[in-house]
Amino acid sequence: MSADVLAANQAFYDAHERRDLAAMRDVWEHSARVVCAHPGWPILRTWPVVEESWRRILAGPGRNQFILTNDSVTVEGNVAWVTLDENLVAGANASTIAATNMYVNTGGTWKLVLHHGSPVMGS
Repeated sequence: MSADVLAANQAFYDAHERRDLAAMRDVWEHSARVVCAHPGWPILRTWPVVEESWRRILAGPGRNQFILTNDSVTVEGNVAWVTLDENLVAGANASTIAATNMYVNTGGTWKLVLHHGSPVMGS
């Protein structure tokens, strides 16, 4: 079961790297309980608001490569969370974001309901 959660988590980062809004939509649950805290942004709530943030990010000029490290997955029934370090490489710049991604299992599919990223100081 944790392998399925990790596959859903990888699909999230793959969609981000490919700048693929359709794939990003597929990763997320489309509900009012969705929450996203991008580094440096205020908390965003509900799928339409979170979707608009991804539309803006993916259409922007920056291109990120993610090297994911220090990952851990916990599954409790129909809820799972992945904690990890997002090591971002964008051109000549690199930084680390500590992230938590929470998933719910809806009908056999793990869907993202919460993403929170915080910059690691000095990274």
